[in-house]
Amino acid sequence: MTRIRFQQSLEDLKENLLVMAGLAEQAIQRAIEAYRVRDLSICDLVSRSEIAINRMERDIDQAALDLLAMEQPMAIDLRFILSVIKINADLERVGDAAKSISDRVRNMEQMAPVELPVDIPRMASLATDMVRKSLQSFIEADAELARGVLTMDDAVDAMNKAAYKSLTKVMEEASQHAPQALNALMICRSLERVADHATNIAEDVIFWVQGADVRHFKSVAEAKDTQAAG
Repeated sequence: MTRIRFQQSLEDLKENLLVMAGLAEQAIQRAIEAYRVRDLSICDLVSRSEIAINRMERDIDQAALDLLAMEQPMAIDLRFILSVIKINADLERVGDAAKSISDRVRNMEQMAPVELPVDIPRMASLATDMVRKSLQSFIEADAELARGVLTMDDAVDAMNKAAYKSLTKVMEEASQHAPQALNALMICRSLERVADHATNIAEDVIFWVQGADVRHFKSVAEAKDTQAAG
């Protein structure tokens, strides 16, 4: 494979990953819309999206592995392909989270509507904004933008903890509403996982662009300090 063809293959890999990213982001948005309006036809769209996302995950992984086997790339090209494989897996799990949310919506459709002390659309907006910005950092190869995503995760974690506290209180004090509260709690957990996957994507972008492994650090500053020391 010539260098020109290799670079084109890398571009194709990137484009395919972005198509998959669009499907995963759309799936989350649809799942939350299904929750908001209790529309099971939207849940059906989410289920079909999951099938397409799973198929793309397999295709992208195979293309990336083929490039690794045939070209044995070095340095930044190697990091790019490895990052694509990892981002690919996180996007597939975002699709899984959307499917989990839609499944909970199906459960709730049979239950009486009730006001719950949790703002799921707002939590979803924060989580999807993290996904969007992490993908933008990938498109632009912008490590600083990716680092900004890492700082957003605390807000989603805080909302998830607050939701757990308020919804478990509902289950304890208003047992007739416990099924609705439990489903809402599981939706919040799925959104928290979406934010975690966005964080993983941002970490992979930093690894690709700068060769820095910032996983498992408590803060962006700690990660920067460790990189500088190395």
